Amino acid sequence: MTPYAVSEPDRETGLARLANFVPAAGPQYAKTRNFDFGPGRRGNTSALSPYIRHRLVSETEVLAAVFGMHSPREAGKFVDEVFWRTYFKGWLEHHPGAWADYQDSVRRLVSELESDPSLLDRYNSATAGNTGIDCFDAWAKELVATGYLHNHARMWFASIWVFTLQLPWQLGADFFLRHLLDGDPASNTCSWRWVSGLHTPGKTYLARVSNIVNYTDGRFNPQGQLATDAIPRTESTPPSLAALPAADLLDFDDRFALLITEEDCSPELGLIDRAPEAVLGLVTTRRRSIVPVGVPAYTFAMGAVKDAVSRSARSFKATSALVEADYRCDDLVDWALSSNVKTVVTSYAPVGPVADFLATAAEQLAERGVRLLRVRRAFDSTCWPHATHGYFRLKKAIPGILRDLGLLSADDQPDVSMNRIEKQATAVAMKRMPR
Repeated sequence: MTPYAVSEPDRETGLARLANFVPAAGPQYAKTRNFDFGPGRRGNTSALSPYIRHRLVSETEVLAAVFGMHSPREAGKFVDEVFWRTYFKGWLEHHPGAWADYQDSVRRLVSELESDPSLLDRYNSATAGNTGIDCFDAWAKELVATGYLHNHARMWFASIWVFTLQLPWQLGADFFLRHLLDGDPASNTCSWRWVSGLHTPGKTYLARVSNIVNYTDGRFNPQGQLATDAIPRTESTPPSLAALPAADLLDFDDRFALLITEEDCSPELGLIDRAPEAVLGLVTTRRRSIVPVGVPAYTFAMGAVKDAVSRSARSFKATSALVEADYRCDDLVDWALSSNVKTVVTSYAPVGPVADFLATAAEQLAERGVRLLRVRRAFDSTCWPHATHGYFRLKKAIPGILRDLGLLSADDQPDVSMNRIEKQATAVAMKRMPR
């Protein structure tokens, strides 16, 4: 198997990938994006997702580069992909109970694996790629070895996991989150919920043989091996809609220190407008699960934070440190006190392990007289208010969002029209989701 060539987890490599991909971000991408040609043939994808997920390269940089070469209509499909990730982040911010429920379920199910030999056997076969379903097994092994799967393969894999193998969706989501280089709590949790019939209640995604044959270019043909129906999974209490949490403002002149996490690895670009006294990089990758996290995912996150610390220290001419292990609140408190500051600034972390850590850290810092400011990017603050319900509420707002962010002029018009399937999904979502 030819590995997925992610190369170095640094901003320079991410920018090079962006420049290389931009010419293909228009009609060519729209035509070929759904094909999974295999690990050695990824030219139809951008390979940017790990870099965007850790914000080695930002969404605004990606969109600006694409609009520099393509009209908004030509690049409509790629723009959609950028905003799907943004939508899921915003949705989970408005429905944090979905993340808490998922975490509780994973803990419960991992415990059940110890007492249910049948479940354990099916789970081990799936994660090891030993189910006998060639396409599924190939994807499981590719994921563990490389930290990547094509987006279409992720959908097929999740559907087979839930509806053919009859495994709990939460364990599948955990398997992905532990291994994906672009493993994101929001995109991952919401995507698995969507496949299972929870995100849009009653609407599932069924992996079909003909679809797999077509979009893998004939590499796989699981004839007679897949479920032919997909009964939606249910939950007793759907996640309730909550107000978007407030973010902190950097509106003071005091000395401060900068904390870099894997959520934002380019803080020197627009997050803060003056130099910190010190820079600290910490990672929470191994906090993604109570089950061991894959080496590629951990290595990429650590490399991204390390690169961010190095760049920020040079840019701000500040002292720097990197904790090359999972960090603890004590590490952060000790560092803040040794840096002789009363304020620590970090990028706002959306719902997930980093946000969970920061909530605890803020309390412990406050006990020692240090405040933690979580500064949110303008891109997130502009987009997330539109992510309360289905994606297409956000999609309709994309032209205005792009203009507000200075990425489009008043005369530019992205393609935000919906096809028949999208319209049906939106109708179902609007009827069933809370208002």
